[in-house]
Amino acid sequence: MNTDTLLATALAVASQGRCVFPLAPGSKYPALHGADDCPRTGPCTDGHLGWEQRATTDPEVIRRAWSLAAYNLAVACGPSGLVVVDLDLPKHARDLPPARWAEQGVADGRDVFAALCEQHGEPWPQTYEVRTGRGGAHLYFAAPADTALRNTCGEKGSGLGWKVDTRAHGGYVVAPGSVVNHRPYTVVNDTPPIVLPAWLLGLLTPKAAPAGAIVDAAAVRARIGRLGAYVDAAVTREADKVRDTGEGGRNHRLFASAAALGRLVASGALPEQDATDALLDAGVKAGLGEAECRRTIANGLARGAGTVRRAA
Repeated sequence: MNTDTLLATALAVASQGRCVFPLAPGSKYPALHGADDCPRTGPCTDGHLGWEQRATTDPEVIRRAWSLAAYNLAVACGPSGLVVVDLDLPKHARDLPPARWAEQGVADGRDVFAALCEQHGEPWPQTYEVRTGRGGAHLYFAAPADTALRNTCGEKGSGLGWKVDTRAHGGYVVAPGSVVNHRPYTVVNDTPPIVLPAWLLGLLTPKAAPAGAIVDAAAVRARIGRLGAYVDAAVTREADKVRDTGEGGRNHRLFASAAALGRLVASGALPEQDATDALLDAGVKAGLGEAECRRTIANGLARGAGTVRRAA
């Protein structure tokens, strides 16, 4: 698509109250600088602002951004008051469902979600739906007013199931009108998002962690110190980043650090429990809740491990 068409699309999406930000042309990744190369000018004069903080519905800001290039566009779910269920397809021939899903004859995320609907005696929700470039689906729901949900990934933590992710606070989705690998994202059910059904809210609400489960930081440091200088330095660096991140970016930083350490976990250099304990200690000290930390860390470790598997 050309710049004018994408600008018009971004303005139309924003007019629906959805906060947007630019993605690199033809991609799914933010076209915004990261914390490490932040110039501390413009909107970041008083400190780095990530994509979630810079997502906007302001037409003038959108016009300025999309005048620069034919950017794809993303919807920031948290600021937009949305929870989006992402139903994905297998990535390759060996990307097969776990046994409990295979026994139900599922082949992809849509099948898993249909099975969940059936198990809870609920119909397929008639809500705003987008077909993704690969043929998956994004189901948009209005977030409940009294519960701050976070992202989930597959079956980790409070995740819904194989090939079913959710995006809420700390997450974004590629918006319709974008094109990735020459494949467009298109609206297939243009109806207002319904409120997240109670049964889905129940599945996605974080479970309280057992009382007294905060780790012994000194013991964790001692264990990691025995894993070698490289691993010790990597864990220290990521934990420091989490502790030093201010409000507004802490959960995103925790996820990124967990993904970084997830690569070490996948390689066998760092036990998963040690990575979890070190990041949990850092996240709680940064001001995040324990249950929230545990879920974000689990999702980040899974993402980092997945990166290693894809590279292999």
